[in-house]
Amino acid sequence: MRNLGLVRSSQGCVQQPGAPQCVAVRCDSDSLLVASEFSITEFDPRTGKVLSEASLTAEGFLPEDGTGTVVGLQDLAELESACVATAAGDVILYNFSSAQFECVGSVDSGLTSMSWSPDEELVIFTTGQDTFIMMTKDFEPIIEVGIHQEEFGEGKFITVGWGKKETQFHGSEGKQAAQKKAVELQPAPEWDDHRPRVSWRGDGQLFAVSAVCPQSGARRIRLWSREGVLQATSEAISSLEQPLSWRPSGNLIASTQKQHNKHRVVFLEKNGLQHGDFTLPTSSTQTKVKELWWNNDSTVLALWLEEFNNAEGGKPNTHFQLWTTGNYHWYLKQSLDFGNDPYRAPVCACWDPVRPLQLHVVLRDWTTLTYEWGWTTEHSRGQDAADDASVAVIDGNKILVTNFRQCVVPPPMCSYELQLSSAVNQVMRWTETNTNNTGFRAVCQPLVLHKTYSIDLVLERPLELHHLLWLRADLFVAVRASQSANCSKVLFLSPSQDSDQRLIVRSEVEVFGTVVSVAHSAHTSSVALQLEDGNIKKLLWDGAKPSVETWEDSRGCPVRFPVTCVQTALCNIGQEECVLGLTDRCHLYAGDTKLASGVSSFSVCNDFLLVTTHSHNCRCLQLSSLTVKEWRGARIVTVVPQDTRVILQMPRGNLETVHHRALVLAQLRKWLDSLQFKEAFMCMRKLRINLNLIYDHNPKLFLDNAETFITQLSSINHINLFLTELKEEDTTQTMYPRSEDARLPPYKVPGTKVDVVCDALRNTMESMDPNKYCLSILTAHVRKTVPELEIALQKVHELRVNPPAAAVGAVSAEEALKYLLFLVNVNDLYEHSLGTYDFDLVLMVAEKSQKDPKEYLPFLNMLKQLEPNYQRYTIDKHLKRYNKALVHLSQCGKEHFPEVLQLVKEQKLYTEALHLFATDTTQYKELTIAFAEHLVGQQQMEQAGLLLWRCGETHSALQSFVSCCSWRHALCVAQLIPLPPDQLALLARDMAEKLSEQRRYAEAALLLDQYANDCEEAILALITGAVWDEALRLIHTHRRQDITETNLKPALLEAFSSQTAFLEAQMSTFTRHRNRLAVVREQKLKARADMLDEEGPDCVDAELYSEASSVLTGSKYSQSNSRISSRSSKNRRKAERKKLSLKEGSPMEDRALIHALGEIITTVDKMREEVHGLLKMLVLFESERQAQRLQEQYAAALSLLESAVTEVWPDNTALNNTTLTGPNSTANSISASFQQQIPAAAAPQAQAQDAEILVAPKMRNNIKWKLTV
Repeated sequence: MRNLGLVRSSQGCVQQPGAPQCVAVRCDSDSLLVASEFSITEFDPRTGKVLSEASLTAEGFLPEDGTGTVVGLQDLAELESACVATAAGDVILYNFSSAQFECVGSVDSGLTSMSWSPDEELVIFTTGQDTFIMMTKDFEPIIEVGIHQEEFGEGKFITVGWGKKETQFHGSEGKQAAQKKAVELQPAPEWDDHRPRVSWRGDGQLFAVSAVCPQSGARRIRLWSREGVLQATSEAISSLEQPLSWRPSGNLIASTQKQHNKHRVVFLEKNGLQHGDFTLPTSSTQTKVKELWWNNDSTVLALWLEEFNNAEGGKPNTHFQLWTTGNYHWYLKQSLDFGNDPYRAPVCACWDPVRPLQLHVVLRDWTTLTYEWGWTTEHSRGQDAADDASVAVIDGNKILVTNFRQCVVPPPMCSYELQLSSAVNQVMRWTETNTNNTGFRAVCQPLVLHKTYSIDLVLERPLELHHLLWLRADLFVAVRASQSANCSKVLFLSPSQDSDQRLIVRSEVEVFGTVVSVAHSAHTSSVALQLEDGNIKKLLWDGAKPSVETWEDSRGCPVRFPVTCVQTALCNIGQEECVLGLTDRCHLYAGDTKLASGVSSFSVCNDFLLVTTHSHNCRCLQLSSLTVKEWRGARIVTVVPQDTRVILQMPRGNLETVHHRALVLAQLRKWLDSLQFKEAFMCMRKLRINLNLIYDHNPKLFLDNAETFITQLSSINHINLFLTELKEEDTTQTMYPRSEDARLPPYKVPGTKVDVVCDALRNTMESMDPNKYCLSILTAHVRKTVPELEIALQKVHELRVNPPAAAVGAVSAEEALKYLLFLVNVNDLYEHSLGTYDFDLVLMVAEKSQKDPKEYLPFLNMLKQLEPNYQRYTIDKHLKRYNKALVHLSQCGKEHFPEVLQLVKEQKLYTEALHLFATDTTQYKELTIAFAEHLVGQQQMEQAGLLLWRCGETHSALQSFVSCCSWRHALCVAQLIPLPPDQLALLARDMAEKLSEQRRYAEAALLLDQYANDCEEAILALITGAVWDEALRLIHTHRRQDITETNLKPALLEAFSSQTAFLEAQMSTFTRHRNRLAVVREQKLKARADMLDEEGPDCVDAELYSEASSVLTGSKYSQSNSRISSRSSKNRRKAERKKLSLKEGSPMEDRALIHALGEIITTVDKMREEVHGLLKMLVLFESERQAQRLQEQYAAALSLLESAVTEVWPDNTALNNTTLTGPNSTANSISASFQQQIPAAAAPQAQAQDAEILVAPKMRNNIKWKLTV
């Protein structure tokens, strides 16, 4: 659905004798070569400046009287020469460097045409004897063959002899085709010059020759291979004309055919059979198609026509037409009318071999016209929902308009046609910024031609006015190339005061440079002009005097494209209006900034920029790109404003409508913000957008407008669909994240999301119309986190008991129950109905299920015969609701207490059971004893002893307390029994022994001293436990100073020795680990630097090697836990221990060393109190030398440890708790920082271990331990 829009046109004029006969393009210098009957001239087509000229008559190749003819002209870039073929038979090379002619060959019978292969390796000459000669580029003859051959060629069709023509299938022509007589072959038209035409296929492997057959007088086309072997001969086509052109892509050969009532362009395949055609829209019966040419990329077919009109004195009216195809339809896109002046008539033309859409035309008066087109899509420019998103397609004198807001009509069909009196070259639209009504009216209204303007301006050539804009109802803008080569004029056209059918030039603005594109914004009314050099100019058209100024960005710098762009548009990025441009090399620019490459088309829609790429993607950009579905080779036609639809056209021409996810989400957010819930819901349902977004977009707004949501949706099915899709997931964080500038502050709701939404909608529907929204209310109950099936069933039962009055939308109990069965598993619903203890409801559910009555009726009948409490107990036990079963069973009487006790023991409901009975009952005591026995089995002896003590079982309580060393409770119970003194002393000794085994020496000494009356054992226990002060107190209390000499002093000296030895060992280990850690870190840094040096500073993987990477240590170990099972905590702990190995070269040796150093610091720091007590005793017993040595050694150890903390745990380790990004971060460091944000439940042990390793231990410097004595 694209049109050809004129990008630029230029005119050059050369004063030379004679008339041009052939033209060729010099790609090296972008100049034209024109051959006449006198000379070869090279000149610049834009300025008309002659670059070189060589006379053919002076060299004797052509007669001086001007009767000579040049039949072929070709630029040979490799030879830096031009090849000229004359009708007299000479083949001439003209060298541009030496300006010398060379006759490389001559044919006595003369030459009628010359055609070079696309690769310039071969050349075909047709002679006056109806033969063709094939030569190499060095003009070595390969073969000479007669053009007219009797045989068909190597591709002759094979007839297998199956049946006769009368019995064959003839397709759409029907059976009458069998009796159809062969039409008599008509000869070539009278005006045919009878010269052969040669055309090569784009790959140079085949060429076609069209020549008039001597026998029939009709033209036949023969196809030859590169080796000069005939491949096929075309079928007989009446009145086949002289034009011939093989499409470069190779699939079609184009020619023309004149019939009685129409003129057609016909196409042939390489097997010679006709394949398609289209009719030319000629107004005269005397029409002559002189030539036709395919452009270089096979997209445009140019036709050169002459129409003869007797009213104009027999002077032909010359036209050039440009045709394109799409979806098997041919469109007339451009029509150039050159009039009937013979001195201004075209004499030769050609496509540019480098620029596919550039056409060069040479007139008889040596004026050269150069036109360059570009592909454009004419779509409406409105921005709101009033715009109909229409696209206009030019097809000759018709404009095919498609309204994409209402329907998507595949081309060549359309919504409606605009029939005009002459061919259309450009479509322009006018959009009112206040109403957004375009120049085209709605399809349902009658189409009326409003007005036709004629321009009061003398135009010298076709398409002299281009880039037309319709800015206001009475203001048009057009660009006109100035007489100077590098200048353009912007004309402002308005209706004349004398006649409203005539446009006159109100003012004009001269622009220094060639205008190649014009961009207009309907939103801001800005107009941007792109010049040929890429500079952007702003057209100030709405002032008193129009002017042009340089387009500047927000910094005041001029805006220009690095390369000329073929498509431009205006858009707002932030607060700045920018110019977007797409080059013919598929680069997308915003000013001089390159946004993307490989872009095939783009379109601006509100805040989005949509592009299609050559990688078959459609992307939507909103300051950052967003990819979506793949659409191979598609181009953007238009975007429906204030909608979600993007219209794409496939390469063949068919249309596809896609809903881009970015546009969909943007539109949904607009609808939700404006409380248009129904529009949002229907769009989300159609495009499969998660319905949770309705709530997640703005929870507070949704909850405050729940009634509006219910009212707009109205449909029960839609409300139920929304409720059933509710999830706890926040879709704005996962599936449809917002942009940074659109984030809302978090909104906390009391409870879970599903419960809050279900309750809010249920309360709203109950207040509005509970009968109408009955099914939706049931859905709200069922969809809660903990389904409220009992409440739902009760509401169904109420419907059965009290049926609602007959009203629109009211449902019966049976319908409600049937709907519940659709939502919930029938067995679950049956169980919950049974849990209501309502047998009518149970029967109602059971009848609707597929259950066999034999399955449930006996059970229900049995339940009905039971006492109510025992009945409910039986039901609850059946449903495994043991708490409720226990409550109901406890109300059944004492005779059922054994069942209570059994149920409590089976289901371990001891705490619940104790609350159901009074504390002074025997049942309470029996439950307490059972609970205590359970606790004993769980090794919770102290709690069991407390329960036994509470219920009077003192002996059992004493055993429990003794077994768990709860000596205070045990002594209390022993006094309560009471025990005799000797047994009490024996009990104290037993517990003291157990306490000593648990290193609770102070408590053991207390029992021995106070209850066993053995002070010596008590003092020895204190000495063993290093409780020096308490031991000294008991020695003096019981006057046992002898123990001081025999036990206390030796113990002090032994403690001194062990402490000093322990400190020395710890400091030695600490120093060794510290030194090793420094070596490991140095090795890693060196290995990382070496690897970066080897792979270069620009190594792509350089970031993957973090500073803490264990891969770079040169270790022979590899870290792999893939074979370690994590089924048990024991295995997990074992795996963690294996990872932190102190063995040299292990993968995580550095972490293991840090962990070991931290443990040493913690252990030594905890010795402060113990060292302090020992120092006091050493000083007391005159061991100052030992005390001083111990104090100095411990102080040195603490100083060493404190100084090493900053080395082992650097200051930057605190950054491990935050996200590490920036230029100094690595991939592993960033990954590790994010891994720390994983919830603790995911990997609690690994996180605890990492925290322990990475955080330095704290030393307790506030504890005073030194002595000053």
